[in-house]
Amino acid sequence: MKITIESTTEMVTIVDPLRRSDGVVCRVWEGETEGGVKVSVLIPRIAALKDQDLTQFDKELTEMKPPSVDAFRVFPLRMII
Repeated sequence: MKITIESTTEMVTIVDPLRRSDGVVCRVWEGETEGGVKVSVLIPRIAALKDQDLTQFDKELTEMKPPSVDAFRVFPLRMII
């Protein structure tokens, strides 16, 4: 499966159901699959190899849009602080 996603301004903390930690902070990304299915993705970290030219990567990484209304409808609220 391939998906195309865009970063949003929204950050959430995912709760550890076993309380082994205070949770994981993730950025909400939104997009869709090649087949047109809309998705929301929670990403805690993103990285690229340092031996590449990261000029464009760094610029694009700071571009964010407000999340849509549907961004949180796919995740159970008990998962998010």
